[in-house]
Amino acid sequence: MASEHQMPASKQQQAGSKIAIFEQENFQGRCHELSSTCPNLKDAGVDKVGSILACALLSSSWVGYEQAGCKGEQFVFEKGEYPRWDSWTNSRRSDSITSLRPIKVVRAPRQPLPTRQTKDSQEHKIVLYENPSFTGKKIEIIDDDVPSFHAHGYQEKVSSVRVQSGTWVGYQYPGYRGYQYLFEKGDYKDSSDFGAQHPQIQSVRRIRDMQWHQRGAYHPTN
Repeated sequence: MASEHQMPASKQQQAGSKIAIFEQENFQGRCHELSSTCPNLKDAGVDKVGSILACALLSSSWVGYEQAGCKGEQFVFEKGEYPRWDSWTNSRRSDSITSLRPIKVVRAPRQPLPTRQTKDSQEHKIVLYENPSFTGKKIEIIDDDVPSFHAHGYQEKVSSVRVQSGTWVGYQYPGYRGYQYLFEKGDYKDSSDFGAQHPQIQSVRRIRDMQWHQRGAYHPTN
């Protein structure tokens, strides 16, 4: 769906897991709304992604890709406003988004449904390994965001990853900078499995369930 105007507030409240894409910066130009995976934005009538409005998200986050078919450099979108391309990436390699899909944020098994009083009880666990096939030195992270692996004594490369619970995003450099790598529950036996050209990850954070974490778990600073 495309329109010439910014998505009104009433529609934002009803949008649920939809995401709004504007063809110009600062939420100007034609607006396209998505509610499911789009393997090629051009096929959906999107000429260019200038800005993205994700403040209507409740329990879903999204990941954008540089190439069609959900391939290439990744860009994670959580609840918030992204007025221009450098608000969703600082890798400086590409300002192009060609495909998008929702991220399924799964609660850990056998965990009770959270309440507003126990919203931080969801378990997140990820193990990152130095070598492919889960060998070599490793760093295990449970229920925490880690802005610098070096500060935790881990200075090795990351060639394989095992996500036991939760959904995560890894970054090429400390401070949540550089290329982004989405990690959903499962095994990534080699760096190519998570889309990395080089086995380098130096920070990682959790993607939280926006139904219970209304403001998200990560707030980038200028």
